[in-house]
Amino acid sequence: MTIKMLFAGSLAALALGATAALADDALPVGSLDAVLERGAAYGFTHYLELEAKERGQVEIEGWLDEEWQAEVRLALESGELYKESRKRRDDGPWGMSEAEVRLAMEVAVAEGMAEFEEVEIKRDGLIEIEGRDEDGRELEVTTRRGEEEALKVERD
Repeated sequence: MTIKMLFAGSLAALALGATAALADDALPVGSLDAVLERGAAYGFTHYLELEAKERGQVEIEGWLDEEWQAEVRLALESGELYKESRKRRDDGPWGMSEAEVRLAMEVAVAEGMAEFEEVEIKRDGLIEIEGRDEDGRELEVTTRRGEEEALKVERD
């Protein structure tokens, strides 16, 4: 009986620790401005993905100009660069403009999103925003580029 109680307590502690770790990989929706400022300062013109990472870091993937696609990981507060990769592409830039990222986040906020983990656009123009609501519950909002309403909302 005691072993079962210890095991159950250990599982509960692990679950709480995992939840705390996940929350560390999210940013308040209000920090989107800072993410986009860092992206613009780096030279991004089109965004494919914005992803919150641990310790206030963010990973940005997108286009720098007509032929260079890049993925960077940097500190949101200081702008310190941790990782950078660039690929020369000849298929031309695509993705979300800064205004389209903001509009997609407005849609997610209207559905209750308080923290975001990832904003990603698919080739077909669907934008998926993953994050959490005020109560820490997982929330995924799907919208379409340029639209002001959600196509799908999943709550866990």
